[in-house]
Amino acid sequence: MPPAVEGLLRELAPQVLGALTRRYGDFDAAEDAVQEALVVAAERWSRDGVPEKPLGWLVQTASRRYIDQRRSEQARMGRESAASRLEPPPADAPDEDDSLVLLFMCAHPALTDASAIALTLRAIGGLTTAEIARAFLVPEATMAQRISRAKSTIRSSGEPFRLPTADERPARLSNVLRVLYLIFNEGYASTAGPEVHRLELSGEAIRLARMAQRLVPDDAESLGLLALMLLIDARRSARTDGRGDLVPLAEQDRSRWDRAQIAEGLALLDRSMALGAAGEYQLQAAIAAVHDRAPTAHATDWPQILALYGLLESMTGNPIVTLNRSVAAAMVHAPLEGLAILDTVADRLAGQYRLDAVRAHLLEMAGDRAAAAEHYRRAADRATNDPERRYLVGRAARASR
Repeated sequence: MPPAVEGLLRELAPQVLGALTRRYGDFDAAEDAVQEALVVAAERWSRDGVPEKPLGWLVQTASRRYIDQRRSEQARMGRESAASRLEPPPADAPDEDDSLVLLFMCAHPALTDASAIALTLRAIGGLTTAEIARAFLVPEATMAQRISRAKSTIRSSGEPFRLPTADERPARLSNVLRVLYLIFNEGYASTAGPEVHRLELSGEAIRLARMAQRLVPDDAESLGLLALMLLIDARRSARTDGRGDLVPLAEQDRSRWDRAQIAEGLALLDRSMALGAAGEYQLQAAIAAVHDRAPTAHATDWPQILALYGLLESMTGNPIVTLNRSVAAAMVHAPLEGLAILDTVADRLAGQYRLDAVRAHLLEMAGDRAAAAEHYRRAADRATNDPERRYLVGRAARASR
């Protein structure tokens, strides 16, 4: 499929799904119909070119698929006469864009993170079940079941197709941003598999975050999340070497960082901070910005990073934040101080390879190379991402010399 066609289909998918869901009131059946219409469009538009009114074409095609489904179901139930009165709409664009409503629906609080991510990528991102399954390294049948359960959960909840009320909106928007954040993290730092990152996920997360930010332009955390994604993703090309092996931040060739993307992320961060009190994503973006502004690793403003991690830790109570703060404290003060901070969350992070990886790094900084090598080996044994495992094995070997 030509990239231009693929991009257009991903952009239009949520608008088509919103139009059908609003018209017929059945998110589950509408979503299936839209997926079928996207498959048809991908084939025909690649062969014949994009129609004059692509959105209207998709709405009409998806509506026909939806009506065909209902007629088939109702014929089996002896209600063909009612279904026969259904007619597809004219090929006009819908009056309103329901993308934000769909984002809220797919990030429904009753869904697990895994289900919300899968449903968002399919309903809003326009990815097929097979594409999502490949991205998360699970069988297509498993992903299909996950998506089906998610739609069933939403249907059972009786969720109306509308924007949340003013009272509901902050919590629900927080769910939306969390889902997009999780998609980006899995794309940028894959938890398993042969690659450091998965461009199809990180790229899709950035695209959806842009869409969310346009729909809620004055939300500080939406701006902060998009800034965070851009500032981190800007380093992507320098994160691996020619063999696909991991290159840590301190050793990256910063001339390979995407300076235009960094500039955009910094501008978004400034806009978000001007809107009021900083939130979790804004603080994470501020930390990323300190790294991106430093011309060299040695020039990094570690005292500022330490202070920002302190604020983030007090806000979230997240032990991973404490783990990162331990590294900043070691850089500002001494490795032993970082190790002391790490000990405060050791029980909460027991069994996670990152705990051993950071402990190994701090022990190596402190000059205890034997202990560092042992913890690098422990971390490598638990790591599920192949390049990260190779990196940790290499560090263990270096520390053992």
